[in-house]
Formats: sequence, C-alpha cells, structure tokens
Amino acid sequence: MNWSTRDDLRAQVQRLWDKGDLLRALIPGAVWEPRRLRLRGPSSIELSEHFDAVRTWLDDFRRIPRVRIVWREFFHRVLGACTLPDEVWLDSPQDGLAMIGKLKESRRFDDVLQATLAFDEALFDDLRPWLSKQPLAALSLADDWLRLLYVVAWVQTHPHPGIYLRQIDLPGIDSKFIESQRAVLSELLNLVLPPAAIDNTANGLSQFCRRYGFKDKPLRIRLRVLDTALSLPGLGAEQDITLTQADFAHLALPVQRVFITENEINFLAFPAVRDSVVIFGAGYGFEALAGARWLQRCAIHYWGDIDTHGFAILDQLRAYLPHAQSLLMDSATLQAHRTQWGSEPQPVLRDLPRLSAEETLVFNDLRDNRLQPLLRLEQERIGFGWLQQALTVVAVKEGAERAGREGASVKRSR
Repeated sequence: MNWSTRDDLRAQVQRLWDKGDLLRALIPGAVWEPRRLRLRGPSSIELSEHFDAVRTWLDDFRRIPRVRIVWREFFHRVLGACTLPDEVWLDSPQDGLAMIGKLKESRRFDDVLQATLAFDEALFDDLRPWLSKQPLAALSLADDWLRLLYVVAWVQTHPHPGIYLRQIDLPGIDSKFIESQRAVLSELLNLVLPPAAIDNTANGLSQFCRRYGFKDKPLRIRLRVLDTALSLPGLGAEQDITLTQADFAHLALPVQRVFITENEINFLAFPAVRDSVVIFGAGYGFEALAGARWLQRCAIHYWGDIDTHGFAILDQLRAYLPHAQSLLMDSATLQAHRTQWGSEPQPVLRDLPRLSAEETLVFNDLRDNRLQPLLRLEQERIGFGWLQQALTVVAVKEGAERAGREGASVKRSR
C-alpha cells in the first residue's frame, strides 16, 4: 500500500533540514510558517477491501510524534461513519528537529548565533544575510566560528592593510588558518566591508589578498639572456634569472626581441640569439607581463604546442601583447613532424578571435579533427634544427624590417 508512513513524513522533514529551513527559522527575528506535509491515505475502495491493513495503518499513524494531524469524518457506503487523517502539519522547527534527531545540531547552530551576538551585535546584523542563506555552512564551521569572527572584525577595522596574511597578529590565528578559510571569509568580508575597501577586479581564492588589500606573494618571471653582449655581471654563462613582477617591469636591457616558450627544456636549450631574451611561460598566466611597458617596443615571439590549448594561450597572450607573433606553430612544422604527433585529451572548442588567418586555419584543423582526432604536436618534439632555421628567418626578416624603417626615417628627415 502506498500510504504515508512515519518514514515518509521524516523524509519530508529531512528535506527541510537539507534546504536549511529548520535552522534558518532559529535566527532571531526569523518567522516560521507551519509547513503542511504531503499525505497519502487509503482510497474509498481500499478502505473496504483492506480494512484490517487500514486499521493497522491508522494505529501507527496516530503514534507519529511531533506532527499535528487534522482528521476528517465522513460516511462510507460500506463501513458507515469513518475518520481518517486529512492533513499533517509541522507547527514548529523544534518539532521537525526532534523528529529527525537534529536537536544537538540545532544547539550548536544556536551557539554560533549567540557567539556572534555576544561578539558584536552590529556585526551580527551584517552577517545575518549569510547566516540565513547558509545555515548549514555556519553549523559546519561552529568549531572555527569565533576565530573567523576575529579575522572578519580585524579586517573590518584595518581596511586595505597592506601587509601579508602572516603579519596578522591575533591569538590562536595563523596564516594557514586564514588561507584555508578564504572561501567563507570572502563571503563574510563582502558583507561587512564598504565597497571602497574591496577590489572587485580580483576574484577567486588565488586573488583573495589583492581583493582585500593584503600583500600577495609576488608573481615571478624566469628568463635567460640569449646575447653574451647583454650578459648580466656576476652570473654564469646560463644567465638563468628569476625576477619579481615589479623587478621585471623595470628591467633595463637593450633587448629588441623576446621569445616565450612553455617547455622548460626548450627554455634551457634555447640557442643564442642577438639582442634577445627567452621567457619561461606560465601557461595561461600572462598578467605578470602586463606591467612591463618595455615589452611593447620589442618583437615578441611565442612558441607553444601545436594543439588547441597552445593556440588558446597565444590568443590570451595577445590580450596583453597584441603584436606577439607565433613561432613554429604553423602547418609546415606540423606536417614535417607527422611521426611525432600525439593526442590532446581535452581540446579547446571555442573560437579564438586574436589568431591570424593562417593560425586560425591550423587551429580549426585541430579543433575540428580534420587531420587526426585530438591531434597534438608538443613543442619539445620539434627538431632542434627547425628551431635554429626559424630563428635565422626571424633575424633576417626583422633586420630587413628595421632597415626599412630606418631608411624611411632618413627620407622623412630630408
């Protein structure tokens, strides 16, 4: 028989718990409206055909605690006067909590509420929307809640602190705790801080510090000087240097050409090139290059894998450096290394608007599987001779362009 049982009603109340409704009703000022639970009872035919089963069901139903049952009296053509449950109501959140065995959890949630009120009533008012929206999350944070309040209150009184998280000096609170709680702290700080104290251009856990005005671990850029005439004193022949983003932005080298490669071995083995440096790329992370204005006067050559992600990285690089050119990411290189083709597990499927016409043709061949399903040619599989030949072509081409510009300049000066 498909009639409502104690377990059916408990399951409905459990769903109220899962949505946070039962805890939400405990927040001071919250209003609880009695909830009507779904009820399935015997039909008129079932009453006469399964009378004993109905009687047993009624005995069990009357003993269900914590719910209010509204009974309906009616006359049955076979059985005569009958009474059956017509409605079932949950009149209070406490009844629901007791019904599903969550009274202990509700007391812990109330501890969170009372601790917040005792800490700062104004802060409680600021955090009320979050507590109402995320009561189960607040319950899960009960053991750490007071420490979270101390951090939130500290940032509230020290907007744009300009220090590292490690320098916050609060009892029992260290930077590892703050870093582990960045997600919830972001939600809380967004409620308590004025708009001027939040950098809305910074989003996500990785940009937590910048968003709330803390110092962040500086981005670092690794490069090699490829021209011995530009070698930095005090370093070995490799000229392998790692700089902070700020130091890189102020780098004062008479460089005319910058190569960017994603593979570390290619970076280390990159041959000598006059007036040039090579940068070890960081995949999709080119924001570290954005502040280096001196890059705008340099020829930029990006060498990535010939796959959809390689072209996607090139496309993103051009958001920062629109004049960047691709290196060894063409059809001729791809076709010349057929024996080295591999597979790209999760290709990029979106359009890439910053690619040139020639690059778009190669990208579309890869994305649309025109040559081979999920085709990829990794940059380290390209013959070293191809790289040397390509660098010679780059040098000749840029030399001719430079000579042309200088000639035009002389003509204008006359």
